[in-house]
Amino acid sequence: MLSIAVYGKGGIGKSTVTGNLAAAFASLGKRVVQIGCDPKADSTINLLGGQPPMPVMNFMREYDREPESLDEISKTGFGGVVCIETGGPTPGLGCAGRGIIATFSLLKDLKIFETVKPDVVLYDVLGDVVCGGFAAPIREGYADKVLIVTSGEKMALYAANNIYTAVKNFEDRSYASVYGIVLNHRNVADETQKVEEFARERGLSVVGEIPRSQDINDCEEQGQTVIEGRPDCQVSRAFMKLASDLLAAETKD
Repeated sequence: MLSIAVYGKGGIGKSTVTGNLAAAFASLGKRVVQIGCDPKADSTINLLGGQPPMPVMNFMREYDREPESLDEISKTGFGGVVCIETGGPTPGLGCAGRGIIATFSLLKDLKIFETVKPDVVLYDVLGDVVCGGFAAPIREGYADKVLIVTSGEKMALYAANNIYTAVKNFEDRSYASVYGIVLNHRNVADETQKVEEFARERGLSVVGEIPRSQDINDCEEQGQTVIEGRPDCQVSRAFMKLASDLLAAETKD
């Protein structure tokens, strides 16, 4: 099973990358689970026509009990992707990281992986926070590989370096490792050069490049990934290539 955690600066496009990767894997015939690890609970929205599942933490608050089946906290989206959102505490109260830890424990109790038998699991993780519950996908052994999404913008690269440093510290304990950088273009000056230099200095590779594209915005307005809405456009081909490359690397491993 290929399991990937996607990290990056808040607003850099992690959910766009994760959702389109999920759709790309599904288009390649893979059984996919996507877990959104963000209190906003909007990671899977474009796989579900704009209607995300009830987040796990919301379910527990509303019904005052733990869900008894995966069906209560998941929806099946484009290409059969099983979509789950952890959600978080009531705004201003509690710790969102603890919500992620509680959700992961619950999913383990529900035997999600034994039930769904996925080929690929994607974790879309909040912002550039790699501590506490937000590190759970890599620290608790759920994810094997980390993708860091960045542009060539200064703050995006700053966050990417923080994430790289944190994951590097975890490597000594046989946790997940950084597989590579996904350059999500913002069309800043010398962007490709800046990101390639950043990756090279850390012994990493730029494993995917996502061009800035109005196609993404247009499809998201319709609650779709570009893989679903415009499968033949340039940016869809970029996502398909990244998915294919990740599967090929998994086979080699």
